[in-house]
Amino acid sequence: MVSVTIEYVILIPLLFSQVIVFPFVASTMTSSWQDSQRDVALQDVANHLASTIQQLYLTVNRDEILAGNVNQASTLPVTVASYPYTATASLSSISEPGSVKILIVTITLDELGNTLSASALLGPNVEWIDSTLRSNSAGASINVQKFSNSTLIFSFGG
Repeated sequence: MVSVTIEYVILIPLLFSQVIVFPFVASTMTSSWQDSQRDVALQDVANHLASTIQQLYLTVNRDEILAGNVNQASTLPVTVASYPYTATASLSSISEPGSVKILIVTITLDELGNTLSASALLGPNVEWIDSTLRSNSAGASINVQKFSNSTLIFSFGG
């Protein structure tokens, strides 16, 4: 009779803790996995956008391309894991004036706040206008204005 009581004293709290702990752990693991998947997808978008800007720079910076405006419509997905996102960018020089510049593109999921960034190396003749690209905007684009002195001014449209 004593062994039955000891079994209940040990097993009932153990079963109770499994009923509470298992769903909590499963939920936490699933949430963490989903967040990681969103981060991977968001990093892909940031890398793609930085690469697109760098390729656009390499194309427009050629001497054969005359002064004027170029608008590259966005080829990015409208959402990441069903959430729209916002892209911003900032430009900085590596060390001394007239050297290579680094463009850092930052992508943020609007509702969740996940933020990731990617970078692109550009030449010394580049300027960046503070602007925002909204993924679900119909006019989402990358705009470049080339001047006769080979200065390139980049910005987001939409």
